[in-house]
Amino acid sequence: MAIDMRKETGQSGTVEQRIVYESGNEMAAYAAHQINYHIMGYFPISPSTEVAQFLDLMKANGQHDIVLIPADGEHGSAGVCYGASTGGGRVFNATSANGYLYMLEQMPVQSGTRFPMVMNLVCRSVSGPLDIHGDHSDLYFALNTGWPIIMCRDPQSVYDMNIIALKLAEDPEVRLPVLVAQDGYFTSHQKRRVMTFAKREDVQKFVGEKPPEGFKHVFDRNNPITVGPYMNEPDYINNCYQQSLAMYRAESVYDRIRQEYAELTGRDYPILELYRMDDAEVAVFLLNSSSEIIKDVVDQLRAQGIKAGSISPNIIRPFPAQAIAEALKNVKALTVGDRADAYGGHGGNMSLEIRAALQQYGNHTTMVISRIYGLGGKDFYAEDGIRMFDFAIDAVAKGFVEKPYDYHGITAGDPSKAPKRVLEPMKYEDVKTGLITVTPDEETGKVNVRIPPLRALTKKAKRIAPGHGACPGCGIFSGLELFFKGIEGDIVALFHTGCAMVVTTGYPYSAHKATYIHNLFQNGAATMSGVVEMFHERKRRGELYQYGLQDDFTFVMITGDGGMDIGMGPAIGAALRNHRMIILEYDNEGYMNTGAQLSYSTPMGHRTSTSNVGKHQGGKVFHHKDTAQIMAATNIPYVFTGSEASPQDLVRKAAKAQWYAQNVGMVYGKILITCPLNWLSEDKDGSTIIDQAVNTCFFPLYEVERGVTTITYNPEEKGKRVPVGDWLKMMGKTKHLSKPEYAETLREFEHEIERRWNMLKAKHDNPYL
Repeated sequence: MAIDMRKETGQSGTVEQRIVYESGNEMAAYAAHQINYHIMGYFPISPSTEVAQFLDLMKANGQHDIVLIPADGEHGSAGVCYGASTGGGRVFNATSANGYLYMLEQMPVQSGTRFPMVMNLVCRSVSGPLDIHGDHSDLYFALNTGWPIIMCRDPQSVYDMNIIALKLAEDPEVRLPVLVAQDGYFTSHQKRRVMTFAKREDVQKFVGEKPPEGFKHVFDRNNPITVGPYMNEPDYINNCYQQSLAMYRAESVYDRIRQEYAELTGRDYPILELYRMDDAEVAVFLLNSSSEIIKDVVDQLRAQGIKAGSISPNIIRPFPAQAIAEALKNVKALTVGDRADAYGGHGGNMSLEIRAALQQYGNHTTMVISRIYGLGGKDFYAEDGIRMFDFAIDAVAKGFVEKPYDYHGITAGDPSKAPKRVLEPMKYEDVKTGLITVTPDEETGKVNVRIPPLRALTKKAKRIAPGHGACPGCGIFSGLELFFKGIEGDIVALFHTGCAMVVTTGYPYSAHKATYIHNLFQNGAATMSGVVEMFHERKRRGELYQYGLQDDFTFVMITGDGGMDIGMGPAIGAALRNHRMIILEYDNEGYMNTGAQLSYSTPMGHRTSTSNVGKHQGGKVFHHKDTAQIMAATNIPYVFTGSEASPQDLVRKAAKAQWYAQNVGMVYGKILITCPLNWLSEDKDGSTIIDQAVNTCFFPLYEVERGVTTITYNPEEKGKRVPVGDWLKMMGKTKHLSKPEYAETLREFEHEIERRWNMLKAKHDNPYL
């Protein structure tokens, strides 16, 4: 029996709809797949990562035709999207936090050249220090980029606004890229009942089945155009003026589109969401998810006889200044809650803009209180909402605002609970055994290394303390500790963002016994370059003698989880400058810290959360990056690969790496490590899987010393080479490759392994290759 959804849901729209129960991220992806965009350029970052994951899963099952392009970082993904938009098609993206800041330079490029697209900003704290939970510190960086910004308070509005956003972006009066903002984790991961268009064709009828005609793009050979030319004054200021006019037109265009959408669906998103504001004397202004909670507080206060109301905008660029001023004309005091601070501005961004709006429209009586709240994902409860109203009620009672700007929800410090050192600094003799000798060979120009039996190094102090939060069976720390067995003396370590960083540091605790620095994926190598050069300069000036220094530090940058994708440019820059440091990459074949998305080191055919397996897709569709060979091409003095399955080989290479890093220049090393959680393998099989990866010649063990390649373990000569298929059967992520329908992918992967192995053997045989 057919059910009338309009009766069931109370909706009054005219279009057929259906109910789903999904999260904000799922609804962003759902809307995108119904629109069937041409291109999505993306890079994973929590909490927006799921949007691409859901779209990839739908793609594997043949539910849409969107071309999903995994970029090398957010800056690259923004470039992919911009380039695609110049081609006149429909473009989509999603990002968060520092990822958005990394692409920030591209945002005015796209709006300034007037190419539409839709991007979801799943709002999250901007580090440092690192925090992956929701606030609006990334959103506020978007305010001056020239993109209209529409807001989403729940998964229903995420779905609806994603559809409205495209129509707004492509409107002839606007023609600007549009940002759709939802709260990370509060909205992005919480499942709610959502009404959707039942038929894709109804969505496409609303937005237009194809992009509107009559606008320039780069594929019209009869009308070639120049995109983004150099401009002098007065053209540049005129261009900005035209863009400004389009931005302000976006308010009325949005108002028209949302009314059209309301007729179809019964769901309306007015420019301002006003709740019980008709006679309100005190009010609270909040964005997104918190604005729903505050409505319950309004009802509680109304029951007590307090004339309370709340305001929340559905669009903040252009800022609805006149509408806000009109809504506040009878309000005596307003508390504005900002989920980010405009440091040094005496208020959060929304409070500053509301004050300006009131001034502009002649309201000199409404008192405005600014409170910064909810940073780093701190929850907002009804009790917090009551405090927000208390600030306004107090101002009305006193006739003035006692504290116009402050933080709400901070915790008073307690000196007795100050962090205390748990791990004492390692003694010099604990890390300097004298058992490893490294001597340069003047005749060959290479370095000779002698290491003792590994049991002699077991008493050497571990650089990372037990008790960190790594998953059972994680190969990162066994691999790192084995490498560190070959390093004598003190180190300074820098860890990129990634699993190794996240599980070893959680304020106020740290598992690192040696000095440790963190910086983001894209800038670790540059950061460590600065550390290295500062050390040598301060040592030269005689400024470090009082700090107990006995030998030079060894500077080690640990990267993984795709850090040599987004961080590749700075790593190559550091290599070309030849700083005396080691870059050590742990390769787990994916971005495991954000949920096992594909990285450029993920092999062909391997399943990840953004290279799913289905009837239309069989895992990753392109080959893995050979980072070691890329770094060798920079002509740094020493490059190596290693594996904990060959411990003596790895310790010997570590000792050699230290000598080169202290005496000659930069070193790059790559170790393959297992990740049972996302490889879908048994914890106990990690070392065996890594050993088999070496014996298939997929991950050969070799070194490139002063440009000369030497294979340090040849499974063919040892009679231990195994078929690639035997290795792939050991992991759940690759078991599908044994099926007949994926035979061609397996053959291509095997061929590539053989090609690279034969090239490596040729380099081993000929020092000039």
